[in-house]
Amino acid sequence: MPQPKDLDPYADARSFYGSELRRLREAAGMSQSDLGDKAFCSGTYIGLFEMAERRPQEDMSRIFDELLGSGKHLQRLCRLARKSKVAGYFADAAELEKRARSIEEYAPMLMPGVLQTRAYATALTRGTMRRASDEEVERTVSARMERAQLFSCENGPDFWAIIHEAALRVPIGGLRAMRDQLAHLVETARAHPHAILQVLPFSVGFHPFLNTMSSLMQFVDAPPVVYTEGAYTGQLIEDAALVAQYRSAYDLARAVALSPEASLALITSAAKDYDR
Repeated sequence: MPQPKDLDPYADARSFYGSELRRLREAAGMSQSDLGDKAFCSGTYIGLFEMAERRPQEDMSRIFDELLGSGKHLQRLCRLARKSKVAGYFADAAELEKRARSIEEYAPMLMPGVLQTRAYATALTRGTMRRASDEEVERTVSARMERAQLFSCENGPDFWAIIHEAALRVPIGGLRAMRDQLAHLVETARAHPHAILQVLPFSVGFHPFLNTMSSLMQFVDAPPVVYTEGAYTGQLIEDAALVAQYRSAYDLARAVALSPEASLALITSAAKDYDR
């Protein structure tokens, strides 16, 4: 179980939340396990909040306030601590992504965000945020570009992406942008041995993930989770039975997809098609 550590409560909103949760818990004479038992979660989960390693949750903050008699104190702090550079529905997953030991993504129609080029990401953002200013678009795209640091991090996660062939054929941002995007996929896979790409070809037909973007994340010190995303919404799945179903479906996709080398060959061929 994570042990309490001294935080600078004024370092950021999340650290302030964690230090306040610890202060209130200790004032109530509870251990992390005691509070976890009453809140129907583990003491380890409480520890992650107190160490500022997990973004506070609104529903959990309400439960903590009720159990600790703190009014709406933690709920108000939670709203401050949950501010993020990325879309609110993705923010929790974005934080977990940084702690993951491995990330396995399935992309049905669009490139995984962590593999997108700036031109591709900009075209997507402008298409989905039609009323956004240039500054808002730039902030969104820059936040997405920062995620690519996962590949340059010394202790970055193992990354495996299965991309449906359809994503190679939809010309997001125009022909040049798509050519560069596909070339970027190949370059990333060649440059980073811990990044593996596979293509799920049209010939496979139906698959459980056919219309669902999914990301399976595993950790050294926490249970695995799944993040799924659609247009303007996303969901973090922590239920063990559901995670196991996603695990099984992903393994099936990996089994029927092209090999990594054959996949890179197909991506390279598709890139050349955009030159024609």
